[in-house]
Amino acid sequence: MKKGNKDQESVMVRLATFVVDKRNLFFLLVIIGTIFTLFSRNWVEVENDLSSYLPIHSTTRQGLDVMEEQFTTFGTADLMVANISLEEARRVKAELLELDGVQSVEFDDTTDHYAHASALYSLTFDYDEDDERCLEALDRARESLTGWDVFVSTELGNTKGDIIDAEVNVIMVYVAVIVLVVLLLTSQTYAEVPVLILTFVTAMILNLGSNFLLGKISFVSNSVTSILQLALSLDYAVIFCNRFKEEHQILPIREATIIALSKAIPEISASSLTTIGGLVAMMFMQFKLGPDMAVCLIKAILFALLAVFVVMPGLLILFGPLMDKTQHRSFIPKIPFVGKFAYLSRFVIPPVFLVLVVLGIHFSSDCPYVYGYGSIETPKLNEVQIASQMIEENFTSKNLVALMVPTGDYEKERMILDELEQYTEVDYTMGLSNVEAMDGYMLADRLTPRQFAELADLDYELAKLVYTAYAVKNEDYGRIIGGISAYRVPLMDMFLFICDQLDEGYVTLDKEQTDDLDEAREQIEHAKVQLQGSEYDRMLVYLTLPEGGEETYAFLDTVQETAQKYYPGESIYLAGNSTTEADFKAAFATDNTVVSVVSILIVLVVLLFTFRSAGMPVLLILVIQGSIWINFSIPAFTGTPLFFLSYLVVSSIQMGANIDYAIVIASRYMELKDQMDHRQAIIETMNFAFPTIVTSGSILTVAGLLIGQMTSEAAIVGIGQSLGRGTILSIVLVMFVLPQILLIGGAVVEKTSFSVPSAVKKHRASGRVRVDGLVRGEISGTISGTVHAIVDGDVDLNLISGYAQEEAEHETQEN
Repeated sequence: MKKGNKDQESVMVRLATFVVDKRNLFFLLVIIGTIFTLFSRNWVEVENDLSSYLPIHSTTRQGLDVMEEQFTTFGTADLMVANISLEEARRVKAELLELDGVQSVEFDDTTDHYAHASALYSLTFDYDEDDERCLEALDRARESLTGWDVFVSTELGNTKGDIIDAEVNVIMVYVAVIVLVVLLLTSQTYAEVPVLILTFVTAMILNLGSNFLLGKISFVSNSVTSILQLALSLDYAVIFCNRFKEEHQILPIREATIIALSKAIPEISASSLTTIGGLVAMMFMQFKLGPDMAVCLIKAILFALLAVFVVMPGLLILFGPLMDKTQHRSFIPKIPFVGKFAYLSRFVIPPVFLVLVVLGIHFSSDCPYVYGYGSIETPKLNEVQIASQMIEENFTSKNLVALMVPTGDYEKERMILDELEQYTEVDYTMGLSNVEAMDGYMLADRLTPRQFAELADLDYELAKLVYTAYAVKNEDYGRIIGGISAYRVPLMDMFLFICDQLDEGYVTLDKEQTDDLDEAREQIEHAKVQLQGSEYDRMLVYLTLPEGGEETYAFLDTVQETAQKYYPGESIYLAGNSTTEADFKAAFATDNTVVSVVSILIVLVVLLFTFRSAGMPVLLILVIQGSIWINFSIPAFTGTPLFFLSYLVVSSIQMGANIDYAIVIASRYMELKDQMDHRQAIIETMNFAFPTIVTSGSILTVAGLLIGQMTSEAAIVGIGQSLGRGTILSIVLVMFVLPQILLIGGAVVEKTSFSVPSAVKKHRASGRVRVDGLVRGEISGTISGTVHAIVDGDVDLNLISGYAQEEAEHETQEN
């Protein structure tokens, strides 16, 4: 090709040529990136607590922040020992108390701790719940119970993350096998299968290796991103591969790869916009897990695009000769009966579909959404869930809510706790003002010197001296002048003050008194760091209500109002599993609408300029949104609780990804309907679209269903089940409803069409014209397709890509 012609090459062709010719450089960069990934994937921090993603203005999020800043939460674990007598259970308690790192063991003869020949021990460790030494102490407890049937329930460590990782690794193996089978069935050459798989593996590895750039990601994103990346983006590699095979029919491998890539870049990029658009909707969620998943999945799709555009061209060059030798007939049959059925039922199916849509809207609004795991049954139980289930079956579960109020007024705290304990919804409460220290005195009780002397078995005069020293330290000189005998000091403050004086040598006690004081100090200090902060005091309210439900959420308002009555105008915080669920519910009320509206609007804009018609996007979105409504009306019929997160995530993915199936059908039909009668056009359209839909749809369906059936995490189970079911519904609707809608809705599409400035160049010429590119027009007749030719005659073309150049006769002969 002459220099003058090269100057006419499109930007895409020059870019494609660079990528193909520099393929070894890109291979080297990928290898380096892969090696880097071996290290960087371990730098990713995974967040296992969904409450961390609550909106920052939510009550629970603010309460959790206060607790993290001002209080110490010791590690805890519940251990149930089955088939044990009460006498043996008491002995085991004593053994557990002797273990290093165990601060306390809660166990008594009541049914709260001994029932059905099983003993429940509530262990509290000496360390903060984030301290690794808690796990070491728990391991010692397990070892001490060797020989017993032991079930352990705890939130210590990263047990959830380890379990999910193991489950997802198994799922990935199954998905890989299914993908391999699907690709073998839908391929035209056996050698193209490794090209597609290597392209995806490259994208997956690079994406995993870049997650550390996000700092911290959720366990949901960490678990499902790779699987969904495969399901959502495999089409991109398939599109490019099909383009290559088409071009290779008339061009050598290198040239075919260049031309195919130059055409695939805009085509695949446009295809990815709807998927990315659906995911962008999750960025607008108040519940921050939405943006977390959106960023992870969008990044995954971008890496998939990168792998297709810069890695796959080199693989096609490498495997091209082998692809030529391993061609085989297509295993995907033609489906003319679908097109024939669509034409015959074009006036029947659309009205039926509209009825189903209306029903779907109604029943999806009754979907039994839940905001916690309590009522969700997963198809698979892990060992932690089995232990928790065994404990719940034998003992009454506790529902704890932490109430935080401004510090300093123990009398108000006592009145709040007394008032709350009057409600039947409250089992019992705990705070500094009602935790017993000694002989009926509470930690926050204010004692006079005489009362303290009697309690601690001290000389009265010594007690007065100690109280005087306390007043001096706190600069409360008025108490000294007014008479120290009437001075009242909170019991725990006086105990800790004496301990400090004892340590400094200002107070001397006998050994028995010193031992008693040390024991009391340890208990008081543990209670104080858990219940008293620099600005807030924490009180624990144990409810008789389940963690979720309208009754529970309503009573949380009662707790808030009760505390607020004693602290008008001041900040009161609640935190616990029940408050987390209540905040999830509040956020979902808004996120539900936002995700639906934003995803529809983004996809609508993309389709609007794709089809240059206002009617076509509405028809396509109606089909996919209809499948979403029908999808989430099914749980209403089956009475199956659905975790709210499943709807938010799946509705976005389903709209963004499944709309591609509708685009394939609509685009092909709009191209063919002017070239043949509508009946034949819809038959040809469905024959053309079926391989693409069955490839992408089957993989997304299988990935979803496997996630839904092979993981024990309720949030992930709901996403998998809903996505798999929704994809099946989308496939059914685009195959058996959309064709009928296109047949009768053609007039609407035509009347709402509009023109936009086009990058397509018009070229008219006579004589000798070199044409190389995708064209539509007349060359002494009508032509539509990819042309690589020198034309003698009249040319009137729309030049979609490539170039057309008049040539002198001698130039043609030279070429």
